[in-house]
Formats: sequence, C-alpha cells, structure tokens
Amino acid sequence: MPREPRPFREGLLSLDPPRLLGSRCPACTVTSFPARDFCPGCRAAEGVERAELSTEGRVHSFTVVRQAPPGVEVPYVLAWVDLPADDVRLMAQVVGTAPEEVALDMPVQLELTPFGDADEGLLGFRFRAGVAA
Repeated sequence: MPREPRPFREGLLSLDPPRLLGSRCPACTVTSFPARDFCPGCRAAEGVERAELSTEGRVHSFTVVRQAPPGVEVPYVLAWVDLPADDVRLMAQVVGTAPEEVALDMPVQLELTPFGDADEGLLGFRFRAGVAA
C-alpha cells in the first residue's frame, strides 16, 4: 500500500505548494540551500531563518550523463541551476527536453518527482526546461 507523499529528506522541500526550503540570514541576507543552522556568509549562528525559495531558475552549467548504475536511464542532464530571486545555485536534474537542446541560461521550473521505490511515497525535486523564468 503506497504511503502518503513526503520529502525524501525532512526539511528539504515543501509539498504544497512545491518549494525548496533553504535558510536566510537577516544580518547579511545570504540565502543557502539546503537550509543551514548558521550563515555561511557571516558565520552568524543565531537568527538564521527558514525560507521558501523561488521555483524559477536558469541553467548555469550542465553535463550530459551517459553512464550510470544499472536501473538508471541515460542519457540525462545534471545541471547547476541558479535561482536568481534568491541568489542561490544548486545541482539538479533537468528534464523536459532532449539533452542536446539544453543550453546555458535556459529557463527552468521546479517540479517534484517520485524518489526511489514508488510505494514509499518519497518525493524529490528536479527542474523542467523551457518554462519562462
């Protein structure tokens, strides 16, 4: 029996609405993903707040993965994605277009995706190409 959907790692994302969860320092305004208990910018250990991050990003750089462990479909695109509204860069898979169509500065949109065994109800994230950002 399938379980209720939940993030594959607690505190990584919210499901409704779908958002990545990071942290923001009120002292220096540095935003981090994943969330941290201290600020990597100014090293403040107090006052760091949890923050919902933007769902729109742009491809900063990417690679096409052509070899993977058994059971993982190839080729797929792994990219550094910038979330300009939050000044955050993170690594994620990019889907929704052929690998040869992915380009630098391509707009992408956050989407949730099943992670691991479907019966566990775990959700992860990736970005879908071609959505205005």
